[in-house]
Amino acid sequence: MGAKYSNKINKIRSFALILVFAGIIIMYLGLFFQTSPLLMTLFMLLGFLAIIASTVTYFWIGMLSTKTVQVVCPNCERTTKVLGRVDACMYCDEPLTMDKSLEGKEFDEAYNHKKK
Repeated sequence: MGAKYSNKINKIRSFALILVFAGIIIMYLGLFFQTSPLLMTLFMLLGFLAIIASTVTYFWIGMLSTKTVQVVCPNCERTTKVLGRVDACMYCDEPLTMDKSLEGKEFDEAYNHKKK
């Protein structure tokens, strides 16, 4: 069985969700340093910055998501978004491509990088 691929938009959304939880955990750790206002403030600010970073990431992927091409997946027959030359279906992780020259080739995310 080959490697499991997932959709780029879902990967970025998952990263943003991890940032939210990391920020909350970092802020919670600050409560253990109530005797030291400097450390507590530092942890609270770091957690707040992680949450702000997740907000920016969610906004960025939302804007990027509006510009993507929507296609119908041949496997699950649901409408999905393709970001780049190759991507995976958002629902069934079927490898998809918009480039006719890549059809039939082995799925590789390196096709999205420009060659120098």
